[in-house]
This record gives sequence, C-alpha cells and structure tokens, in this order.
Amino acid sequence: MRETSVYRTASGMIFRVSQGGEGHLAVETLDKDTGWIPAQLGMIGLRIAPTTVRLTARQVLALPN
Repeated sequence: MRETSVYRTASGMIFRVSQGGEGHLAVETLDKDTGWIPAQLGMIGLRIAPTTVRLTARQVLALPN
C-alpha cells in the first residue's frame, strides 16, 4: 500500500511524498508543463517547515495529473 501526501511551500512549489509498503520514500515536484517529476529526497524536510501546508483532498484533486 502506498501512502501519499501533497504539500505547498510558501513560494508556491507543490510536491508530494509517497511512502511504499516497506517504508521507502519518494519525492516528486509538480511542473506545470510536464506534470510530476522526481525530486531530491532531501526535499522531504520541507514538509515540516512552518510555512509549508499539507493540501486537502479537494485541493489535490484540483491539481493537474
């Protein structure tokens, strides 16, 4: 089972963090032209920044695939 959370930083960057069944993490950023692209694993720390917000399910559904 894969768990995914989507976040938006204060600068407007949108990224998602996925965790696989064995605990493996993956990070992707949303690019307006190409969609979701792999990102550096170090970006995971941005999710706990005070200015980063976790998007609601409704907000996530409004994003381009």
